[in-house]
Amino acid sequence: MEENQHKDGQLNIELDQEIAEGTYSNLAIINHSISEFIVDFINIMPGVPKARVKSRIILTPQHAKRLAKALADNVRKFEQANGEIKDYEQSPIPMNFGPTGQA
Repeated sequence: MEENQHKDGQLNIELDQEIAEGTYSNLAIINHSISEFIVDFINIMPGVPKARVKSRIILTPQHAKRLAKALADNVRKFEQANGEIKDYEQSPIPMNFGPTGQA
């Protein structure tokens, strides 16, 4: 682990080319248990009745809370620079899609 840390305590994080390209998602389904949050990222295409999970991230409750705070902070900064992000009253994606939040 020491190899990945600079002398000033900063972590050196590597990003593989395949991961750097990213995966597009227009739906996230979040489930949780007492010990973890599971976020499934999905890409739903119009007119296609079936979609697959493209990526699954499993977080501890503490990391899920930190992620929520970081996302909120980044959305606030984005809106300060670019204007308010419009949120649609009714989602174009049916919200009964996918598993329930039981674990």
